[in-house]
Amino acid sequence: MPGFELFGDLERKEVNDVLDNGVLMRYGFDGMRKGHWKAKELEVELTKAFNSKHVQLVSSGTAAVTVALASAGVGAGDEVIMPTFTFVASFEAIMMLGAVPVLVDIDDTLTLDPKAVEEAVTSKTKAVMIVQMCGSMGDMDALRSVCDKYDLIFVEDACQAIGGSYKGQPLGSIADVGCFSFDFVKTITCGEGGAVVTNNEDYYINADHYSDHGHDHVGHDRGAETHPFLGYNFRISELNAAVGLAQVKRLPEFIEIQRRNYTIIREALSQIAEVEFRRVPEGGTESYAFLNFFLPDLDTTRKVSEAFKDNGIDGCFHYYDNNWHYIRKWDHLKELKSLFPISKEVKDGLRYLDTKTFEQSDAYISRNISCLIKLSWTTEEVKTRAESMVSIIQSI
Repeated sequence: MPGFELFGDLERKEVNDVLDNGVLMRYGFDGMRKGHWKAKELEVELTKAFNSKHVQLVSSGTAAVTVALASAGVGAGDEVIMPTFTFVASFEAIMMLGAVPVLVDIDDTLTLDPKAVEEAVTSKTKAVMIVQMCGSMGDMDALRSVCDKYDLIFVEDACQAIGGSYKGQPLGSIADVGCFSFDFVKTITCGEGGAVVTNNEDYYINADHYSDHGHDHVGHDRGAETHPFLGYNFRISELNAAVGLAQVKRLPEFIEIQRRNYTIIREALSQIAEVEFRRVPEGGTESYAFLNFFLPDLDTTRKVSEAFKDNGIDGCFHYYDNNWHYIRKWDHLKELKSLFPISKEVKDGLRYLDTKTFEQSDAYISRNISCLIKLSWTTEEVKTRAESMVSIIQSI
């Protein structure tokens, strides 16, 4: 991670195909294309990669979450349960639809705690959204059971976890509807892009229409298409899709490199008795995009994090002090800082953040360091990095 580290001839070929025919839009202009439909081709490849019936490409991972929720009928006043540890896009997508993000604690998987999810269910709860942060999963069976018990939509944000699996099924394709990001720092990249993944045909049709102004895409004359319902513009371009088409064909190569580099570092850190690794549920396989481990306490973790930076160990994150990925510093959410007026339903629904604390999440995130696994490292570079990490941790 990320795929741009290994750009090559295949990516250039696919992009040049688009530039040669001059059609950058994924819909229409049939006669000019010379048979090139990069977005459609990428959707076919992704259905294979995700072992799913339907894939709808969109403009970003954030768009994917928004479209997925809208396609499943989530809207004004509905509550969507989500984790305290994620990216800000999670609550942004929920609020964009007029729904209320209900944050709950994570557990040692660094994803949703099923017990916390069940305790948060109310009569307004419409969906549960797990975020497969840093390349791994939560207790999927337990979360599915909660959703089934209360008749909730199960949404899977696997934006950071492409290539991981649970009981043989690719992450992102296990819930009712899944989401992926292909932005510039993901394991496979389109530059910007995302995908909605589902086996539910109704959700897929909704996603197809909603992401393109409500167009029904019936026939071969875009101007004659009808609009069964309102939509917005979340389209991916052919240029972005072309890069992704090359990258998805290389996904097995990328995952194997990540696994190799991850394993070298993990085996080195395993020598240190005080280091504990995130729990991966039985039957789960990480994507190896990140290596996550816990240290004994906040003070030690902060010292190690700073020492990593001082010694050139880049790409290791202590999210407790990060304002993108953890609830602790999301002041713009807590204080409802918005360019446009937020609805009363959402304002009232978020009042719990005035007093809500997340001690369980704090206990995990404060002690966690998450290390990006790069594709461009040589084996010798990884071994040297691992030795330096061990030395730094032991010294502290």
